[in-house]
Amino acid sequence: MDGIFLLFIQQWLTITCHLFFFFLLLFSVNSAVSSFQQRPKISGVDLAALSVIKDSLTDIPGSRFFSTWDFSSPDPCSSFTGVTCGFDGRVTVLSLGTGLSVSPGLAGSLSPALSNLTQLTQLILFPGLVTGPIPPQLGQLTGLRVISLTNNRLTGPLPSSFSSLPFLHTLDLSSNRLTGSIPPALTKLPSLKVLVLSSNELTGELPATMSAQLLHLDLRKNKIKGPLPGLPSTLRYLSVSENSMWGPLNALDSLSELVYLDVSMNQFSGPVPTSLFFNPSLTSLFLQRNNLSGGLPSIKVDPSVQSYGGEGSVVDLSHNSITGEITPWLAGVETLYLNNNRLMGSVPEEYIKSVYDGTTTTLYLQHNYLSGFPLTQGFTLPDTVSLCLSYNCMEPEVGILACPVSAGRQPSRPQSQCSVFSHRGSSD
Repeated sequence: MDGIFLLFIQQWLTITCHLFFFFLLLFSVNSAVSSFQQRPKISGVDLAALSVIKDSLTDIPGSRFFSTWDFSSPDPCSSFTGVTCGFDGRVTVLSLGTGLSVSPGLAGSLSPALSNLTQLTQLILFPGLVTGPIPPQLGQLTGLRVISLTNNRLTGPLPSSFSSLPFLHTLDLSSNRLTGSIPPALTKLPSLKVLVLSSNELTGELPATMSAQLLHLDLRKNKIKGPLPGLPSTLRYLSVSENSMWGPLNALDSLSELVYLDVSMNQFSGPVPTSLFFNPSLTSLFLQRNNLSGGLPSIKVDPSVQSYGGEGSVVDLSHNSITGEITPWLAGVETLYLNNNRLMGSVPEEYIKSVYDGTTTTLYLQHNYLSGFPLTQGFTLPDTVSLCLSYNCMEPEVGILACPVSAGRQPSRPQSQCSVFSHRGSSD
C-alpha cells in the first residue's frame, strides 16, 4: 500500500512540474507577443523626414524600390523597404535602392532632411543616377558609422562637416563626380578604417595626417598630385593609381601589414623600397607606368627561405626604368610583369623552373636587354603559361606566340641597341 501511495505522489509531482513549465512557457510567449504589439510606432519626425526624402528621389523605370513606401501603413519600420528602426521607433539604417543588378536604381537628389534622422547609424545609396551635392547637414548625424553613396552622379566637394563624425568607420563615395580637395580633418577621424574616394575628380595633395586606425584607402582614378605623405602602419589596402602623384616611395617602407598595393600610372621616381619584397602578406603589388629606377632585390636566395610570391600573387613593375640583372627573388610570383624596363643579362634558372612547373603562369620580359633564357633540354612549356621574351638581345626559342599585341612583331632588338646598352652597362 505504501508503494502505491509513493508511486501516486511521484506521478503527481511529475504532472505538476510539466504544468508549471508549460504555463511558464505560455507566459513567456504572451509577454514577447505583448512586447512586440506594444513596440513604439515610428517617430513622427522620422516619418516626416522619410516623406521629404522620398519626394526628392524617384525610381528609374524598371525599379520598384519605393513601391512599399506607403505612408498610411501602420508600421513603416516593418513595411518600408530599406528602413530599419530601433526599439524606440527611430530609424537607424537607411538603404536607398536595392543594389540588385536587375534594378536600375534611383534618380533625383539627396535631401537635407536626411539630417532629421538623428539616430541614423548607416546611410547607403546604391548605384543609380542621383545628382547634386552631398548634403553637408549629414555632419549633424554624429552617430553615423557607415556612409556609402557609390556609383551615382553626385557633384560638388566632400563636405567638411564629415569631420564632426567621431564614430564614422566607413566612408565610400566612389564613382561619382566629386571635386575639390580632401579635407585634412576628414582623414584624422579617430574611428575611420575604410576610406574609398576612387573614380571622382578630386584634386590637390593628400592630407599630411591619416587616421591611425585606417585599414583600407582607395583614391585611384582622381587628379590628386604631390608626394605620398606618411601613412599609418595599419594599412592593408592602398591604391592611389591613375593620379598625378610624384616623388619617392619612402612612405611605403613602414607599411608591414599591406596585402594590396597599387601606385601605378603616376610619376613616382627613385628605387622601389626593398621592404616591399620581404613582406609575406603583400601578394598584389602594382608599380607599373611610373619613373622608378634602380634594380631588383639583389639578396641571394637562401634555399631554406621561401621566396616572395606564392599562389595568386601578382607583381607588375612594367614600364619603368628598372636596371641591372634579374635576381631570383621574384621567381615564386604567379603573375610577373617586368617588361619595358632596362634589365640585362641572362634570366636566372629559377624563373625557367618556375615557368615549367607551373608556379609562374604569366612571365612578361619583353622590351628589355636580356641576353639569355637558358632552356632545359626536353622540357615542354605548359599550355597554361603566358611567356613573352620578344624584343630583347637574344633570339628566343620560346616566348613569342603568347606576347600581347603591344609587344610588337620584332623578335629581337637591333644589335646596335644591344651593343650600346651593353657598353653603357659595363662602364657604369
